[in-house]
Amino acid sequence: MSATTRSEESCITVHFRIPYMTTWGQHIRVVGEHSALGDWQPASAPSLGCRHAGEELVWEGKVSMPKVHHFSYKFAVVTDDNRVQCLERESRSVALPSNLQSGAVVSLQDEWQDKPHAADLLRTSAFDSVILPQQWAETKQHLQHLEAQDGSTIVRLLIRGWKLAPGQKIVVTGNLPIMGTWQPSHALALTEVSTPSWMTEVRVPYAAFPLTYKYAVVDSNGSCDLEAGEARLVSCGLPAPPGVESHSPPQALISVDDGYFRHSHMPRFAGVATPVFSLRTLRSVGSGEFSDIECLADLCSAIGLRLIQLLPVNDTTVYNMWWDSYPYCSVSVFALHPLYLSLDNLSESMPSDLAERVQKARQDLDLKDVDYEATLAVKLSIARELFTRQGHAQLQDPGFKAWFKHSHEWLRPYAAFCVLRDLFGTAEHWTWGAFSHGTSQVVDKILSPSQEHHSRVQFIWWLQYHLYLQLLRASDYCESKRVALKGDLPIGVDKRSVDTWVRPEQFRMDVSTGAPPDYFDANGQNWGFPTYNWEEMAKDGYAWWRNRLSCLSQYFHAYRIDHILGFFRIWEIPGDCSIGLLGHFRPSIPLTRAELESRGIWDFNRLCDPYITSGLVSELFGELAGQATVTYLIPKGTDRFELRPEFSSEKQIQAIKARDGSPEWMVAETETLKKGLMSLRHNVVLLHHESSPDMFYPRFHLMNTHSWQELDEHWQEALSWMHDDYFYGRQDALWRTHALKTLPVLQAATDMLVCGEDLGMIPACVPPIMAQLGLTGLRIQRMSAEPGREFGEPASYPYLTVASPSCHDTSTTRAWYEEDPLRRQRFFQQGLGQAGEAPAACTPDVLRLVVRQHLEANSMWAIFPLQDLMPLSSKVPARPAKEETINNPSNPKHYWRYRIHLPLEELVADGAFVAEMQAALLESGRLEARDVGEALAADVTDAFAAQNGHL
Repeated sequence: MSATTRSEESCITVHFRIPYMTTWGQHIRVVGEHSALGDWQPASAPSLGCRHAGEELVWEGKVSMPKVHHFSYKFAVVTDDNRVQCLERESRSVALPSNLQSGAVVSLQDEWQDKPHAADLLRTSAFDSVILPQQWAETKQHLQHLEAQDGSTIVRLLIRGWKLAPGQKIVVTGNLPIMGTWQPSHALALTEVSTPSWMTEVRVPYAAFPLTYKYAVVDSNGSCDLEAGEARLVSCGLPAPPGVESHSPPQALISVDDGYFRHSHMPRFAGVATPVFSLRTLRSVGSGEFSDIECLADLCSAIGLRLIQLLPVNDTTVYNMWWDSYPYCSVSVFALHPLYLSLDNLSESMPSDLAERVQKARQDLDLKDVDYEATLAVKLSIARELFTRQGHAQLQDPGFKAWFKHSHEWLRPYAAFCVLRDLFGTAEHWTWGAFSHGTSQVVDKILSPSQEHHSRVQFIWWLQYHLYLQLLRASDYCESKRVALKGDLPIGVDKRSVDTWVRPEQFRMDVSTGAPPDYFDANGQNWGFPTYNWEEMAKDGYAWWRNRLSCLSQYFHAYRIDHILGFFRIWEIPGDCSIGLLGHFRPSIPLTRAELESRGIWDFNRLCDPYITSGLVSELFGELAGQATVTYLIPKGTDRFELRPEFSSEKQIQAIKARDGSPEWMVAETETLKKGLMSLRHNVVLLHHESSPDMFYPRFHLMNTHSWQELDEHWQEALSWMHDDYFYGRQDALWRTHALKTLPVLQAATDMLVCGEDLGMIPACVPPIMAQLGLTGLRIQRMSAEPGREFGEPASYPYLTVASPSCHDTSTTRAWYEEDPLRRQRFFQQGLGQAGEAPAACTPDVLRLVVRQHLEANSMWAIFPLQDLMPLSSKVPARPAKEETINNPSNPKHYWRYRIHLPLEELVADGAFVAEMQAALLESGRLEARDVGEALAADVTDAFAAQNGHL
């Protein structure tokens, strides 16, 4: 582009250059603080031109600007209609030589700042505060800038260092003598001008160009790590020979932003995953407790595991029974669950009679699995008694008062909700009459000190305060051991929650959240949560989400977004459904009557109503066909039936039961009838839109229905194409836009490391958006993300992923390996690359192969469920593998109660196990030798030899 016209006496020419791969209809503009750069307004800023340079698309242009000491700028991606699609987060600042002459040329060669990079993740609290805190010590040194001289160009080099240890620094070596002429021992040291930026300036004679160089990291002991990749190159516009007119004057300054240091290996780490309730120590009572996390941190620290991943820890008390063991069904996204309370840590002066009760409960509840109801009951009983004796005085402590002031916005409504839930005997707040909406007036009334239940309110506050202290202490302890604590952000909340009671306008209470049929459940899943009213949440900048994450960040250094697909689109299920099959995506572009009719499709009642014929009834019900027809169906024309209104929905069908005391054959017949009626209800091709008679949704996998199979070939082809377009094509732009409205808000709310659970049916727009935002995904080996592969290949996983052999929603590796002989053989040969017949049992040696694969994966994180590591210890007694499953997603009333079968203290004391695991981490590069404790060094050396025999 041509330079802006200005007087030569007062102007310089700035040449901007940046590689960026745009798409059709996009271009790059440079915006900044001067009028020549649009005064920070992209619409007024100058555009750059583009050219291809190898595989890169380079944008560049010249701008005439006034002489200044320094100026700031950034780049923007703008569409042809002047919409800004991407703007760099941080502005760049360039200082110019103080003696720069008018007419001089300055070249700024930059790298785009917002490209996701490992260094960006290393600046999150998981690394900055816990795992690698020493790498980011805040230092800033002054760099003396050079002045311009005839016959030479100032080359300013900027590089961002990361993964640096104490005592390390960055140097540059290249083809100049001042850079050591490619001798690293004589390289030029850079100055750390800000964390993590390093800079230097060199004066380069025109004749010395082009400049080639590389950066290196040098230790205090002199060892040098030269960066990977080809040498970097800087060229200069040289002055024209004598007698030849020059149209390209040489640059007085070339400022090069080289991005990040190119380490030969990306940093990789390992961690462990477990629910808190699954932990067991010598001090816990009935279930795992927040204090047990400290013992697990000791184990992780000894091995070199850098992260503990937990399931949600929020209060789930809805039914006051074991159904509440489901940790993803929170009654408050802020309150913590009393199940995880450590009774021992409630008081420094525990009364002797209560201490005896605690010890008796510890013995009585030392069971194979968690007894949710008994454990919660005894903890609340002892805690209430202790509060009666000591708690009221503690409410006057400065610590409590400060916490209450910080937490009152969620704590007060939560306490009021708990009181009303217990008073009415149900958490269904819509049945509470005048109290059915948690307004500030209702909350104030319930919490009034004059109310007879005020002591109950104070107990709730006191209990939450102690849970806060105990989880905070566990988090601080993990941090002291360089072990990050990773929390879980559930996609939903219970309809019977304090959050929906206080903010009903932000939830769609008449529908449910779930998932379409997938690996976990062929019928889809109905989680029962309300979906979000995103439009309403946007009005206050998603304050509920931001506050929720701020609360999490008190304890956690990282978090997992449960079902991250829900931030692109959610599977919304009608309120009369009990499973997930008849749902649709929200937001989505539905099918319209007009587009269906344009394809010759017109009989919408035929497509939307269950298609029931006598032949289908006979096929589904067999000898019970007559009973099913008379009891549950109504004739509708020739050889057609419809469901009776009282049995026309899934929930009505599910409610059918045999009378109490009925013989087993009658109970079995009733279940057969229910199964058949469900199949009839699902035998539809299209689903009605919730508000428009002219819009429809395709039923998921409509091609599998008897109704579709009875259509003529033209209708079948048209509906199949529209089905695939709805689910796999037409929504991508809409879902991309929706995700970019919500996910960046979550990221910006805290400095926690963000990981996304992206299992299931993955739209094409999800991987590029997660890569753009720098979000790590999840890879489970048995659920291959690669088309045509039965098993994932950890070695080929993308870097921004978490590699895990199993998770809480699957069976353990041992159980999965052993349950299917044919699949086991395929996995042994194809997945593990082994020859011969697969062992029938998942022996420790087989498990070691799986662990090694995941440790050697390209993924940033390898995270193992505790159950997948414990069998490697020779001191851990065997337990049937099926007993170690945490959750069965196909069972909506699963009892979440799995507990490890030995105290963590015994695992910590198992030196051979610790040494073997540490050796595996060292060998895979997920642990560095300088982080190995001296006391274990000898054991680790021996373990290397033993492990090489196993692995």
